[in-house]
Amino acid sequence: MSLIITAAGNSTRFCSHLPPKHRIKKQWLRIGQIPLWQKVADDWKRFYDFEKIILVVSKEDFDYVDGFYDYDFVVGGDNRTQSVRNALQYVQTPLVLVSDVARWNLDEGVYLRLLDALDDISDCIAPYLQLPDTIMYGDHYIDRDLIKIIQTPQLCRTEKLKFALLKGDFTDESSAIKALGGKITYVKGSQKLSKLTYQDDMIVLRELQNPSVEIFVGNGFDIHPFEAGKKMLLGGVVIESDLGFKAHSDGDVVLHALTDAILGAIGGGDIGEWFPDTDQKHKNADSKVLLKQVYDFAISIGFELVNADITIIAQTPKIASYKSKIRQNIATMLHMQNSRINIKATTTENLGFIGRKEGVAVSVSVNMKFINWKEEI
Repeated sequence: MSLIITAAGNSTRFCSHLPPKHRIKKQWLRIGQIPLWQKVADDWKRFYDFEKIILVVSKEDFDYVDGFYDYDFVVGGDNRTQSVRNALQYVQTPLVLVSDVARWNLDEGVYLRLLDALDDISDCIAPYLQLPDTIMYGDHYIDRDLIKIIQTPQLCRTEKLKFALLKGDFTDESSAIKALGGKITYVKGSQKLSKLTYQDDMIVLRELQNPSVEIFVGNGFDIHPFEAGKKMLLGGVVIESDLGFKAHSDGDVVLHALTDAILGAIGGGDIGEWFPDTDQKHKNADSKVLLKQVYDFAISIGFELVNADITIIAQTPKIASYKSKIRQNIATMLHMQNSRINIKATTTENLGFIGRKEGVAVSVSVNMKFINWKEEI
């Protein structure tokens, strides 16, 4: 048997109403040092010896986690059907169990009931709950005994599920197989399998371990030569000068080094991997946009910036009168207090490339930590 765990969602309903600095995707809530999706996968791995465990993640997450963790990853699609279909390409076992990170609380009793219900005629076995409340549809009351809330995990015959998911888009595996005329068997589900969908649902996570308080250090360095006839930008601030920077993007050496430092702290590679100068879509790119893309990603996977220490190394232009504005600008971009951003400026005492007034270098150090999502409960 193989296991597919879907974790490719962008958590729109879960985090869109939160301030930008706390828009962490639910699958990346940190439980101690590990993300929620890893806790779910680890729990399943301890419970049953699956031939393969496949996690379906977003394209952005795939580039980050591939080779980083001891699981198989595939890139999800635009919806659940496409995501599961992508994962099924790598399933060769006759049976596949499909679950969700959103149903993070493994219930062994439900899993055993799925196995006990397996027979020669069932194509899919799904857990369900009945509603205890009165049900209305429009102006009419409905017999609640007719209503089932279908949960995951669902145990399916692999080939039947592969064929069913080619027929359209479905919200779960049982509905796909039923639409094909397959035999569905239902077993009793569990309240423990309630789905983590909205921010208010986080109350069920209160017993889990707090995020680790460890600090992650990142360093960034960038250097650009001057070029006449271009606008000079440092930290998103226009500097009065006849010179700008020779670069594929807008050449903001401060934001480039800061972006690289953030990537270093989260283990996310470097700015050249994210925005290669061989890609024309980044030609003259606004470095503020590049920084925002990287920092939004860092937040989405559970990190937040603690502070940044930025050193601008330049013989010219003189930076002193711009330091306060650069600090304010960066703090605003990163949703931080000014006190968490430090700007320093120095020269090379007329030595070398910088001393000859041929360009500017910037060195940045940052500290980052896991977002303490429990503060939102």
